[in-house]
Amino acid sequence: MRTALIIPTRNAGPYLDRLLPALAEQTLAVDEFLVVDSHSQDNSVARLRAAGAHVEVIDPRSFNHGGTRRWACQQVNAEVLIFLTQDAIPARPDALERIKAALFSEADIAVAYGRQLPHPGASLLASQARQFNYPGTGRTKRLQDATELGIKTCFSSDSFAAYRRDALLSIGGFPEDVIGSEDAYVAAKLLLAGHAVRYAADAEVYHSHDYRLLEEFRRYFDIGVFYGREPWIKQAFGTAGGEGKRYVLAELSALHHAQAWLEIPPALLRSALKLLGYQLGQREQHLPQKLKRQISMFANYWA
Repeated sequence: MRTALIIPTRNAGPYLDRLLPALAEQTLAVDEFLVVDSHSQDNSVARLRAAGAHVEVIDPRSFNHGGTRRWACQQVNAEVLIFLTQDAIPARPDALERIKAALFSEADIAVAYGRQLPHPGASLLASQARQFNYPGTGRTKRLQDATELGIKTCFSSDSFAAYRRDALLSIGGFPEDVIGSEDAYVAAKLLLAGHAVRYAADAEVYHSHDYRLLEEFRRYFDIGVFYGREPWIKQAFGTAGGEGKRYVLAELSALHHAQAWLEIPPALLRSALKLLGYQLGQREQHLPQKLKRQISMFANYWA
């Protein structure tokens, strides 16, 4: 079964020293390796081409988290589509093989996403975020699990995920124009269409972020915009309120066990900024365009 690996990039140089060797040692030999590059200003394109990738360079102003992935799917001829981001580093040689196997481990699975481990040197809270969202035990999620899992049912991440092309096309593919969270959008559509989502805990990559306070605010503004514009997800799966409370309590517990008492006030401030950003994003239709460009992580989206 033909398999394509697709990676969007933009100035990926800082990650390639780890990413390219990790890809080179993978036990799964993909049939196509496509990179969609948003006009990098470093040597990313040359290095990726030297590594065997077919690189398509696009205008960065045209990049859209959903639309660019949708276009990328149309550029390859494969039944299995594995997506990876430039900063997601396979943690073991069989990472791609395992994510593909997870996709076919049950007949109704349409997307499988892997476990994300903190990068070496990640902060305590960045590591805690990975553990909270990507535990050590895998699970298959179906629509009926929404009563238990709520919004977490459609949680997925195309930082490292494999899709069945036929199932993806059956629900219309990636959305043409979203500010982000295109992976949750697709997972929700697949679940509502009767497919399953697999969390493959044994397919691992290193992928974490140490966001600064303002970056967290901006990131959650964008998340709020997404869910505000896609109310059908909340109607089908519920809100993220309860999950947000669990997340904060897990952070405080991690800081308590690490005896990092001085980190508790900044963590609470971070949580407050996330909530403020999310709430503003939900009400973005009342904000001027100029302000939205300033507080979003993706200013080009508001062009």
